[in-house]
Amino acid sequence: MAAALLAGALLRIWMFQRFLETNGDTAVYGDIARNFLVHGRYALTLGSGQAFSTLIRLPGYPLFLAACFKLFGVGNYTSVVCLQIAMELAGCLILADVARHVAPSRYATSATHATLWIAALCPFTAIYAANPLTECPTLFAIALALWSALRFQEKNSWSFALTFTLAVTFAALLRPDGALVAVALAPALLFRANNQSPRVPVNRLVTMSLVCALLALAPFAVWTVRNWRVFHVFQPLAPRSATDPGDPVTPGWDRWVATWCLDFVSTYEVVWNVPGDVLDVSKLPSRAFDTPQQYNETATLAGAYNKNGFDMTPAIDAGFGRLADVRTAAHPLRTYLWLPLARLADMGLRPRIENLPIDLDWWVYKHHYAETRFSWAYAALNAAYLLLGLCGLLLRPRLAVWMLAYMLLRSALLLTVVPPEARYTLECFPMLFVLGGVAIGRLFTGSAKP
Repeated sequence: MAAALLAGALLRIWMFQRFLETNGDTAVYGDIARNFLVHGRYALTLGSGQAFSTLIRLPGYPLFLAACFKLFGVGNYTSVVCLQIAMELAGCLILADVARHVAPSRYATSATHATLWIAALCPFTAIYAANPLTECPTLFAIALALWSALRFQEKNSWSFALTFTLAVTFAALLRPDGALVAVALAPALLFRANNQSPRVPVNRLVTMSLVCALLALAPFAVWTVRNWRVFHVFQPLAPRSATDPGDPVTPGWDRWVATWCLDFVSTYEVVWNVPGDVLDVSKLPSRAFDTPQQYNETATLAGAYNKNGFDMTPAIDAGFGRLADVRTAAHPLRTYLWLPLARLADMGLRPRIENLPIDLDWWVYKHHYAETRFSWAYAALNAAYLLLGLCGLLLRPRLAVWMLAYMLLRSALLLTVVPPEARYTLECFPMLFVLGGVAIGRLFTGSAKP
């Protein structure tokens, strides 16, 4: 086990030295944490230096950063990454212990070691430990939730119930979709406890459930009250649009994007640039236009937007909305079924190179031979993790139903996400590590038989 942890630590340290980024979402979280420490406000800073209150991000990660900044210095992201590396390696150990308990005893040891190795050496999760983002703490919270749910099934103790509550609450405070962990795994606690012999007293389960539910909801009650007092809106999580009350929104543009966007290239080159940057019609895929008339209308709207200083005015937004309505009416299955499924496939199957210095058109071999070969190798590695997870699922270890429930719930949620990013499927990897470890443990045990 020490060798696996050492290898995992070296991988993450190398990635930290090579691929650390502190812009984008990291800058947003860091700015909120800095304002919280310096000004005592949960706020973002304008270009002029003025801070303004915000609710576009849940408080979990900004407060995590604020605690690190308080201990090690404001803006000290090295300390954040070191703590995240330790958290993720601890999560690998936790998942290995989960595999030990869910696998049949005859190959539990093999499954434990296999889970630790494939989790510690997974480059897809390792690179997020080396970057100050919510993914690493979320993965740790999921691992802890799995472990505490499993142990509660065995002992029904308050300590494991409270640990599970802490884990799922932390996951939900990091990202709104973190609440899916509780939705998928909480029934496993009650189902197993209610079917044990002798059965756990109903009043004990009810008391535990009520106490844990109140503890889990308490931080969100505070957050909701704060948002009501500051913004006069009911917002128990974070808005899907990632905008503060009063900020301009672009519903027409968003609906139009949903009629053609299906891959990360479109997300990076188009969706993330608008509004605020140029809209280049030449970067739109051919599926964005059904007819020459639609192309002309889109080009006209894009021209008006660019001439207006990259500002999406209500009139321009309404124009995109009308285009969206026409395209959706002509092809409703494409908008509501085929494109969402394609986006989910893109998030789950594409090479996870979004944090690496590799061109977006990685598949064009004549442009960059080495990058294309590396990307296809990454895609194959990703497929291997998925295949191992499927094999482990077919072996039906304990908690398999509930792990599958979480992955299905998360996939259903991702069907509603329009700008796809591969990182949105990372939260399924703790389950894939355990299931894959079980599959490898079974394989080696079976091959060792005479």
